[in-house]
Amino acid sequence: MSRFTLPRDIYFGEGSLATLKTLKGKKAVVVVGGYSMQKFGFLDKVVNYLKEADIQVKLIEGVEPDPSVETVMNGASIMRDFQPDWIVSIGGGSPIDAAKAMWIFYEYPDFTFEQAIIPFGLPELRQKAKFIAIPSTSGTGTEVTAFSVITDYKKKIKYPIADFNITPDIAIVDPELAQTMPQNLIANTGLDALTHAIEAYVAVFNSAFSDPLALQAIVMVKEYLLDSYNGDKKARNEMHSAQCLAGMAFSNALLGITHSMAHKTGAVFSIAHGCANAIYLPYVIQYNSKICSHRYATIANKLDLSGQTDDELVDSLVKWIQAMDKKMDIPLTLKDYGISEEDFKSNIEYISHNAVLDACTGSNPREIDDKTMEKLFTCIYYGEKVTF
Repeated sequence: MSRFTLPRDIYFGEGSLATLKTLKGKKAVVVVGGYSMQKFGFLDKVVNYLKEADIQVKLIEGVEPDPSVETVMNGASIMRDFQPDWIVSIGGGSPIDAAKAMWIFYEYPDFTFEQAIIPFGLPELRQKAKFIAIPSTSGTGTEVTAFSVITDYKKKIKYPIADFNITPDIAIVDPELAQTMPQNLIANTGLDALTHAIEAYVAVFNSAFSDPLALQAIVMVKEYLLDSYNGDKKARNEMHSAQCLAGMAFSNALLGITHSMAHKTGAVFSIAHGCANAIYLPYVIQYNSKICSHRYATIANKLDLSGQTDDELVDSLVKWIQAMDKKMDIPLTLKDYGISEEDFKSNIEYISHNAVLDACTGSNPREIDDKTMEKLFTCIYYGEKVTF
């Protein structure tokens, strides 16, 4: 038996933020990241809409990029003091992921982080609060997913928390928020969305329910990402929808080792998550294509890429992704990213071992061990074709 889980409601399109005026409740905690949501007036809109609904509001501000375990625990403590019946998070993937994790420890104060990172092992949530996610970036899809990524900086590891319990109750996908993204963020988040969709399409839990979402997201990325990067408003609106479709796909089909590797190198080498995915994805496609080339060939055909055989289509898909990277100033190798050979070699065993242990590795279509992961990372560092 399989399962397909989405938020109870998804409100989308310009002006959908006003949905908050219709909520019924007493108290809401609003979790937000840095200054951008305040600067562009979106945080004020959220607070004012909630007040129109006669809901008392408390802010948890300043969630950092790649939120830490400490940030999560501090936020959960604030929630326990305030006792909200709604948790609302607005911003990029970081504040929404942090708020999801805060939710766990708000409702279960004695639960530990070590317990939380066991995939699909959370206790039943919604005992105290429901959750609303409002994304401001077009990439993570976290507003519709069963995932949260939290960083343990002491161990220099990002941990994905995976459980259908943390799928938000309501997602508000208002493209007005995405219009404020700078170019580098559009590139990183857009390629993150592409990675979500491609990995979901080949992941071991892909299904007739997730495949159409993944393929449509991939087609939309091809059509709109570069125009979005170059400032087209309509394209940015469409990318906000595309990333949500990709999120729905991967939340149910799950992901693969591109994400495992990005999780475990993000904290070690300080690589933005979407950028890491963009670098790694072509090499992972080459690795996985040894057993699922037909799935990648289907993607290539859907994108009208050249090729007569599966191998030719896989090669075209890899070249298309790397061409997109170049057009948005994303490096194609870890060496080009600026990581020294000494730093890479001194960390390769550590990142490879932890990537194999990552929760996303189990749903990758092809198995991998520590030594093979080291070989794959080495190809990515030097830009060598993956032939094993």
